[in-house]
Amino acid sequence: MPFADRRDAGRQLGARLADLGPADPVVLGLPRGGVPVAAEVARALDAPLDVVLVRKLGLPARPELAMGAVGEDGAVVLNRDVLARSGVGEEALAAVERQERAELARRARAFRGDRPRVPLAGRTAVVVDDGVATGATARAACAVARTLGAARVVLAVPVAAPRVVGELAGEVDELVALETPPGFRAVGQVYGDFTQTPDEEVVALLAGRGPGQVDA
Repeated sequence: MPFADRRDAGRQLGARLADLGPADPVVLGLPRGGVPVAAEVARALDAPLDVVLVRKLGLPARPELAMGAVGEDGAVVLNRDVLARSGVGEEALAAVERQERAELARRARAFRGDRPRVPLAGRTAVVVDDGVATGATARAACAVARTLGAARVVLAVPVAAPRVVGELAGEVDELVALETPPGFRAVGQVYGDFTQTPDEEVVALLAGRGPGQVDA
C-alpha cells in the first residue's frame, strides 16, 4: 500500500507541497477523513489548519453515489451527468439538499465551536482530502474557498481517480495528487488502514491536539 494510514499520507503530501512552497497558505481539511491528512500538511507547511465544510448530495437510492455537493455560504455543485442518468427530480434533489445542509450546520458547530474561521482573503487555500473519487465534494470545497476570498486555490490529495484529475485541473490554480492508479476503484484501496475518522479526532486536531488527545 502506498499509505499506511491518513497520517502517513499527510506526511507524504506535506513533503510534496513543502517543495512547491505555496505563498501564505491556509490548509483546509475536508471532514472527516481529510482532516488527519490536512493536519500533517499544515505541520509541514507551518500553516494554520481549518476545515472547509461541504456535504455530498447522494442519490436517494444510492447514497454513496454523488449527484453533487453543498458547501458553506450557499455553495452548490451538481453532477449533471449523474442527475441525468438517475432521473432524480427537483423535489427529491431539494429534499436531499435540506438534509445535508442541516448536517453541515451541525458539523460547523461541532468542529469549530466558537472559533472563527481562519481568514482566507488574499491567501492560498490548500484544500486537502484523503482522496477524490467523483470530484463533487472537492469541487464544492474549492468553490467555498474562492467565495471566502482565497487568492489561489490548491487542491491536494494523496489519491485521485485519473479521470477526475483531468476534470478538476482547470478549476483550481494547482492540483497535487500523489497517486492516480489506472485501476482506480475507491479511495481506500491505497490505504493500509482506512477506518472512519471520528468527530472527536477532528475536533482535537483543529484544537491543536494530536489524535487521541481529546477532552475528558
